[in-house]
Amino acid sequence: MRAFVMKEIGRVGFMQKPVPEPGPCDAVVKTTSALICTSDSHTVQGGIGPRENLTLGHEAVGTVHAVGGEVKDFRPGDRVLVGAITPDWGDLASQNGFPSQSGGPLGGFKFANHKDGVFADYFHVNDADANLAKIPDAIGDDVAVYCADMLSTGFMGAEKGDIPIGGTVAVLAQGPVGLMATAGARLRGAGRVIGVESVPGRQKLAREYGADEIVDFASEDVVERIHELTEGEGVDTAIEALGADITFQTAVKITKPGGTISNIGYFGEGEFISIPRVEWGVGMADKTIATGLCPGGRLRMERLLRVLEAKRVDPSHMTTHTFHFDDMERAFEVSDKKLEDIVKVLITF
Repeated sequence: MRAFVMKEIGRVGFMQKPVPEPGPCDAVVKTTSALICTSDSHTVQGGIGPRENLTLGHEAVGTVHAVGGEVKDFRPGDRVLVGAITPDWGDLASQNGFPSQSGGPLGGFKFANHKDGVFADYFHVNDADANLAKIPDAIGDDVAVYCADMLSTGFMGAEKGDIPIGGTVAVLAQGPVGLMATAGARLRGAGRVIGVESVPGRQKLAREYGADEIVDFASEDVVERIHELTEGEGVDTAIEALGADITFQTAVKITKPGGTISNIGYFGEGEFISIPRVEWGVGMADKTIATGLCPGGRLRMERLLRVLEAKRVDPSHMTTHTFHFDDMERAFEVSDKKLEDIVKVLITF
């Protein structure tokens, strides 16, 4: 089969690999649609260290090709969604309520990290009964695929943010995850959502997904503007959706005492992240810093699919580019270099 791989740090391309075989509790899925994530670029740039001929990608849907003998709920031909995070559900971290950390910190993040990812004609899924979800007939592949990561991570930002009903939320960066955090904040009952973004197309999407105001960091001071909008109080919840030191510091500065900084950004550079001491109340301002990795698992995926089925959110509006898998090299370049005002790139197979 064809696979699109990280050959080494800084170099990608196609190669031939054997079709994977399922273990007793596993499945092999034939890919039908996938999305390119900024995390794929971080990986190629060396964000998680050196990798050799590792298949990239962690957002995909497809049809079941084969299952192991112990799989009970899925059969070949089933149309399925697979979470970007595929925990080992028997692990102690899973039993302790943190399945994304099964096997160690970020251990549930297997695709394009510890094992081959989904940018291939077929890919392997561990613990199939717990990590696959059937896609309702009414939901297209091009929409369902967003549940693998973007909806799950963005909504997690709102969930971890402890948003009070009617509270004020700022979402820093309106890339795909930030846009879904904006939508998630509205679904969680926020009374006011402030989106921080400079790109006009993303500002427009932010308003569509629920932002009441936009702060353009390229033309105004974010901290000053948000304190002005909140009459000096700050926000109840700041969601950091970029993964940059300066953005994290801004999140701390704009959060009111007793509020929550919900971090869903991927910090791919540097050894340390700074916390502004004074705005943190020299450590005693009752500001909670919450972190998390995209939740995975069948129940999570089924709930997200229910949100789509009820038409609460349509994530497909973020798809700005569509490429066939044959053109994966060009698709990756467009995504990696942020060309042509891209927001999200869909790959069809």
